[in-house]
Amino acid sequence: MALSGFVVEAAFRPFKTRKAAKPTRPPKTPAGKVMRKAGAAIRRLGSIPLPGTRADAAQQAPRIPAEARYLTRKHRSAAGSRGYRLYLPASRPARPRGLILMLHGCDQTPDDFAIGTHMNALAEKHGLALAYPAQTRRQNRGACWNWFKPRNQVRGTGEPAILAALTRKLMREFGLGRDHVFVAGLSAGGAMATILADLYPDVFAAAGVHSGLARGAAWNTLSAMSAMRKGGAPKGLVALLPHQAGSVRRIIFQGESDRTVHPLNAGYLVAAEMGEDVAPTKVGKGTVRGRDYSRSLFTSPEGKVLVELWMIEGTGHAWSGGRAGGAYTDTKGPDASAQMVRFFLDKSA
Repeated sequence: MALSGFVVEAAFRPFKTRKAAKPTRPPKTPAGKVMRKAGAAIRRLGSIPLPGTRADAAQQAPRIPAEARYLTRKHRSAAGSRGYRLYLPASRPARPRGLILMLHGCDQTPDDFAIGTHMNALAEKHGLALAYPAQTRRQNRGACWNWFKPRNQVRGTGEPAILAALTRKLMREFGLGRDHVFVAGLSAGGAMATILADLYPDVFAAAGVHSGLARGAAWNTLSAMSAMRKGGAPKGLVALLPHQAGSVRRIIFQGESDRTVHPLNAGYLVAAEMGEDVAPTKVGKGTVRGRDYSRSLFTSPEGKVLVELWMIEGTGHAWSGGRAGGAYTDTKGPDASAQMVRFFLDKSA
């Protein structure tokens, strides 16, 4: 994602290392030629406009109620460190009702993501604490979570370990058990939310994935490009050693007009949890603010909703039902934030 249009995200941006001031050009070999052509193709995808969505936003802080707290913090752990914003609602009880880890997409910031998702307002309504970790441009030039790197797709290493450690720290601070802790993300953040749900079922009870991909869909930049453009099923070691499916409930949102993350990826997310060719238990359709949608429920034999899939016609690579003040939002369609909170807090599902 970038500040204008629909673009390919984390996988295809040059990475900045601590020692190199400039990105290294691919060598003048056949393989290097392929890499250079791939990079050029990716950059050409960067400004494809799509009506009804907003891909740019001013960098500003969200408006905070007088009694609420919106803190800037730094988390440090053995796995690494990241800054984050912590929202504590004015209506907060002695102990929050729950905690949501909110993972932004590429070229977004915690503030921008908070504005676009309007999740702070929902935190006020439901008594929730929100943590917005910030990816650094030192780790990724586009401020993308590096969802496609091998070390970020296994437990105990990389960015997932950092985020899990941050979440555990907040769980201790607020006295929350696993059943009250959730994760949500958009695009690269959605892919990372999936990874966290797969690897840390002892930390998260449910995950909200908007325009994301399955863990194992890619292991390097070229496979990430393929997965995003064509759809990517889990493969490699992940396919051989799958996670404990069904242990972390998922609610998935996907725009059918998304030209950055192919809509087929939503199906792969469902298949990773329910198995291939599993039909939904229930399908509903409707229209909200000019967007037609389908809502499919996939349940356990006992009737518990394990996966809830929303497919939205006309929505591109943008947060459905978001606010115009944030980047990568579609102000039309179902309110993804409200539906995720409803899903997270519905213990009877």
